[in-house]
Amino acid sequence: MKTRHIPFILLAVVAVVLTTATFVEKRFGTEMAREHIYGAWWFIVLWALLAVSSLAVLFKSKMLHRPATLLLHCSFVVILLGAFITHYHGRQGTIHLRIGEPQTTFYDNESHQSLSMPFNLTLHNFTVETYPGTLSPMDFISEVDATDNNGDSTRLRLSMNRIGQHHGYRFYQSGYDEDRLGTVISVSHDPWGIGITYAGYALLFLSMLLLLVLPNEGFRRLLKEHPRKTALMFLLLASSCHLSASASQPRTLSRSAAEEFGNLYVYYSGRICPMQTLARDFTTKLYGKPAYKGLTAEQVLTGWIFFPTEWTSEPIIKVKGSAREIIGCKGRYASYDDFFNGPNGYKLDAKLGDIRAGMAVDNARSINEADEKMNILLMLFNGELLKIYPYQDQDGLRWLSQSTRLPEDMEQNTWFFIKKSQDYMGELAWMNRFNDLKATILKIKAYQEKEAQSVLPSARLFTAERVYNRANMTRPLAMLLLTAGILAFFAYLYYWLKQRRPARILRMTSMGLIVLSSAYMILMCCLRGYVSGHLPLTNGYETMQFMSLCTLLTTLFLRNKYQLVAPFGLLIAGLTLLVSMMGEANPQITPLMPVLASPLLSLHVSIIMLAYALLAFTMLNGITAIGCHLSGREEHARQLTSVSQLLLYPAVFCLAAGIFVGAIWANQSWGRYWGWDPKEVWALITLIVYSIALHRQSMRWLQKPLAFHLYMVAAFLSILMTYFGVNFFLGGMHSYA
Repeated sequence: MKTRHIPFILLAVVAVVLTTATFVEKRFGTEMAREHIYGAWWFIVLWALLAVSSLAVLFKSKMLHRPATLLLHCSFVVILLGAFITHYHGRQGTIHLRIGEPQTTFYDNESHQSLSMPFNLTLHNFTVETYPGTLSPMDFISEVDATDNNGDSTRLRLSMNRIGQHHGYRFYQSGYDEDRLGTVISVSHDPWGIGITYAGYALLFLSMLLLLVLPNEGFRRLLKEHPRKTALMFLLLASSCHLSASASQPRTLSRSAAEEFGNLYVYYSGRICPMQTLARDFTTKLYGKPAYKGLTAEQVLTGWIFFPTEWTSEPIIKVKGSAREIIGCKGRYASYDDFFNGPNGYKLDAKLGDIRAGMAVDNARSINEADEKMNILLMLFNGELLKIYPYQDQDGLRWLSQSTRLPEDMEQNTWFFIKKSQDYMGELAWMNRFNDLKATILKIKAYQEKEAQSVLPSARLFTAERVYNRANMTRPLAMLLLTAGILAFFAYLYYWLKQRRPARILRMTSMGLIVLSSAYMILMCCLRGYVSGHLPLTNGYETMQFMSLCTLLTTLFLRNKYQLVAPFGLLIAGLTLLVSMMGEANPQITPLMPVLASPLLSLHVSIIMLAYALLAFTMLNGITAIGCHLSGREEHARQLTSVSQLLLYPAVFCLAAGIFVGAIWANQSWGRYWGWDPKEVWALITLIVYSIALHRQSMRWLQKPLAFHLYMVAAFLSILMTYFGVNFFLGGMHSYA
């Protein structure tokens, strides 16, 4: 074994240990993993050996003539040094404050002891800000006085993403008491570790930039060998920013009357939105699609509201796994009636009892999902789902449903309107008096605008959300891109192997579809961002949509440089849209959690999604190269190797930058830049796996095109585990993304 191989062996050992730790945490709990792996002395020694051996190999290899490479590796050593200092000298804890009661100690999370501070904290005032027109908390604000021993006092204002600092201590808003006279604050004391770690981040970003521009570094050498690709990479980095109706259907409103009903305001999922949004989520939750047998989502919702006895026998509820067997339905869909044996016999009761008792139940997730759908229907039947009546009282503006217990001092006319207007609409619906029904709906909307005018979304915002709901076609677009990608791949591959330029009609059709899809995705992202009030990068659905857009734009930039880029782009964009559809078909557009309301979040997600898109290209490129190798076309395989190497540099650097921007965001929000969350750990594993591929000069086996491409295909499994495996198997605080 040669000396230069030692760092790579240690790096592989680190990756294996990190992988093992995530599964240990899943099986035995977080404390077990932290105590015996992440916080163990041998784990720290392993990182130290990796850092020392890497520097030794660098200096032995006389890397002084390549300052960017040397600076990159040194930056990781500085980051590790900062993490070591944080581990041994940093303190994380909490402090509970009540108004007017000074505290001089905080509870340390690691030592489980109370530690003293060189000053006292006193809560002066605490307030909860809610989203306009709702009771949903938007922000928690604590005004705290920090008083030194000499009597000097400083007023600190703490809120979500607003840190208070005093004498090296940082304070974060964490929670509050139910009576709103007390607050829980997170405390962080790490005067040296954070500064050193941030210095390491700065060196890392500088070194990655230098590696892309200095002429004697690997990236520029590859560009010199392939000069036609030079402008591409810098441009890429700079630009990263069933319809037929059934023979017999249950009754519902006419399309126009249902559309008018969808134009009402409703308090739903913590915000005020069009009834159309609730209807789409309701239909998708039950059926898996936003339409049913040619009926719109609004028609489905109003059918259940006004004609429930006809809809309870309709097989519209999608059930999976063991829930299907328990209910006794033969197909994929069950009716409401299928869930019951007689009037009181709920078929899922026994299994739900076992689940709540902690017993092992096969496919418990499918049972819980089926029960959730039934609960949504029960909320609709008892009226709690339709909070469409705003009412102002001494506690502020509330949104009431027909079944809400109304205040005793409410005016009689208002009481009668809230209690009877929905029943009157039902009578009109049964008599097919849809014009009178529309008039009643307009009266309800006029009442809404009169009582809640100051907090209702603007007409422009309301219209934008309705346009978004109508234009949201993730499913058909995903299937279109996938089908086109598969057909285009075989067609382009035929021309490429024949060393001929693809037919003009093929190129124009592929690029036309990519341009139109890109324009559509940009429009949908803009609409969703405008409606939600933040960049749409906060959950799995939105990030996969953004990755699809990144893929399409990357394909446009690469279109003249790489012949197979069009089918690859169509395939990846289609797959990512398909995943977004499967993971959360048309998810709710909810107010952004305060902790996520940071520009660093958007930057963190955007950079990582760009990295994933580039690495997906290298994976598909690798599959094609393996096929070329097996068919004896070695020259083609070598050409594809150069393409993958060029994409690998910006991809790995974007991945590293995204991870460490996320660390800065975490430090600003929670007071720690690394918490060994499973998603964080697997992102680090992915970075390790792909960074090995950048060291082809030291790893001779990677210099063989076949071995390199096999590695790139296998490496993509780490991305799949990071994005999907953690969400579905390991969990953690990042499992929403």
